[in-house]
Amino acid sequence: MKSYQFEEYGEALVENTKENPTVSGNQVLVRISACGVCHSDIHIWEGYFGLGGDKKLDIRGKRELPFTLGHEIVGEVVAVGDAVKDVAIGDRRVVYPWIGCDNCNICASGNMHLCNQPQALGVDVDGGYSDHLLVPHSKYLLDYGDLPEELACTYTCSGLTAYSALRRVKSLTDDGTLLVIGCGGVGLAAMAIAKSVTNARIFVADIDPEKRQAGIDAGAEAAFDPNDPAQLKELRRVAGGGVNGAIDFVGAESSAQFGANALGRGGKLVIVGLFGGGFSMPLAMFPIKAIGIEGSYVGSLEEMHDLMELAKQGKLGKLTLDKRPMDQAYAALTDLQKGNVVGRVVLKN
Repeated sequence: MKSYQFEEYGEALVENTKENPTVSGNQVLVRISACGVCHSDIHIWEGYFGLGGDKKLDIRGKRELPFTLGHEIVGEVVAVGDAVKDVAIGDRRVVYPWIGCDNCNICASGNMHLCNQPQALGVDVDGGYSDHLLVPHSKYLLDYGDLPEELACTYTCSGLTAYSALRRVKSLTDDGTLLVIGCGGVGLAAMAIAKSVTNARIFVADIDPEKRQAGIDAGAEAAFDPNDPAQLKELRRVAGGGVNGAIDFVGAESSAQFGANALGRGGKLVIVGLFGGGFSMPLAMFPIKAIGIEGSYVGSLEEMHDLMELAKQGKLGKLTLDKRPMDQAYAALTDLQKGNVVGRVVLKN
């Protein structure tokens, strides 16, 4: 089993090998064929999330080193435990990675992705920058039909995250307006999914002209530069006083501030991105404008099934993919860190 791991936080990934895991009970061994590279991989690799100013949320104590990143995983079943009934050797599946303890009220409610004792693949336990992966239960394996495997794997994080966030604003944006902030991998995934969730007029915002154009190419009605105060005013004008819903796929102080300021009365901002920082807003504006601000973290297993059905039915738009060999995992990670990626990088075995 060959994996690309970091042995110290923030250090280069190295190639390590060991024996393949053995399976028992409900466990399944998957030979990985592709794994997406996500911006949250950078935070895990660095060992912290920025909280604004000089404050950081230290996450280095959560996992054993060396550690294997990667949670957008697709592959072939090569071994199954004696209790597994619903998949067989040779089946090709995407892996739902947001696994919980499976023994608490949060998991029982179907929200295992919010479990207080998470076992998420590539986040809390070893993930997909590898050639094999041990999955604890076959229920986390989903059929992806005739979809290209490089596309199918992206739905387990960027696609699922976008889909879940879009559902949070659907009731407000139907027959209304939606602002997508950030046209990186997850923002463009949202653009590919949005028309299957809401019939809203869609606008995008990004500080990068190339990414703004990518948002237009993906179907946005107009694109705006959040660093230009005049463009915020123009956005509010074309949206009839402000947008009904906004999703911040950056999660920085400036992007959240832009999203909150772009809302019309009764609007909602959903913050998804994990770039970090903090922002302030006069408390009186919450009741005066009757706005809401909430967070959204990936999505449930039920939502994952719903999303895969939409994908298999051909109801989702195209997504720009940057395919690279698995042994380029570290280069892909640093390219993403520097902002040198448009679309989604997928590593291939």
